[in-house]
Amino acid sequence: MAETRVHIYISGSVQGVFFRGSIRNKAMELGVKGYARNLDDGRVYAVLEGEEASLRKLIEWCKTGPPGAEVEKVEVTSDTYSGEFQTFGIEY
Repeated sequence: MAETRVHIYISGSVQGVFFRGSIRNKAMELGVKGYARNLDDGRVYAVLEGEEASLRKLIEWCKTGPPGAEVEKVEVTSDTYSGEFQTFGIEY
């Protein structure tokens, strides 16, 4: 299985609804590593690394997010896998 890396930007009402904590929980469940952080413009940004199938599942989850989130748009860009992450974290 090929490992890959993606950057995602999630737009909508996604801050203040436990999005980062929920994406961390889902990522850990799927074996995805990386981090998520809030951006000043109201979006959530995440770097994800892992098996391609697991990343697809997590990206699909991001299109809905946790209860209370209202996701309007999910932008995904591919990148080269680096293997730099040991787990999934939240940046503040």
